[in-house]
Amino acid sequence: MLTLILIAVTALVSWQAFEKKRIFERLVLWPPGVERFHQYDRLLTHGFVHADWTHLLFNMITLYFFGGVIEQVFAQTIGQAGFVLFYLSAIVVAILPSYLRHRRDNGYVSLGASGAVSAVLFAYVLINPWNWIIVFVIPVPAIAYAVAYVVYSFWMDKRGRGNINHNAHLSGAIYGVLFMLLMEPRIGLIFLQRLASPSLPSFFGG
Repeated sequence: MLTLILIAVTALVSWQAFEKKRIFERLVLWPPGVERFHQYDRLLTHGFVHADWTHLLFNMITLYFFGGVIEQVFAQTIGQAGFVLFYLSAIVVAILPSYLRHRRDNGYVSLGASGAVSAVLFAYVLINPWNWIIVFVIPVPAIAYAVAYVVYSFWMDKRGRGNINHNAHLSGAIYGVLFMLLMEPRIGLIFLQRLASPSLPSFFGG
């Protein structure tokens, strides 16, 4: 339920930002806005606006498929409200390295929920390392996807090309794992046990 609310709020805010440039410019992470004008809320609000509908749909579809599972894990440990705290804090934590790197860069802008979605995705991988994840219509074990994702994001971040904030993806992924382990340390043991006993469910449900 909370996952659906987060999706609905993000979609609504993003849609308004698409329609009204003033809203878009006020909500994105623009480092001088934080540094000079003390608009610290940008560290959070950037996670609710997106570059276009494709960007929004990709993030929200990912959140929909994996957020519900993680929300239930929180419901059984610290409560569903903890899931909202996890998601919102992931938006902030995932962007901090990029903000610190570009804090004096007037031309730098970052936006999107990718950092928080990465946190949710990697929390899921920690719980279900051998479950299938669909990547461009190809089923891949979650743990294999996680390894490839980290390597690719690290490589692309070092190259420094493109308009995707790969650093935020990495930071979000790390935060997702650490938050889950701090919330319930036994999850780490469960992950290692499941990782050591590969059991790929049938993709076709047979």
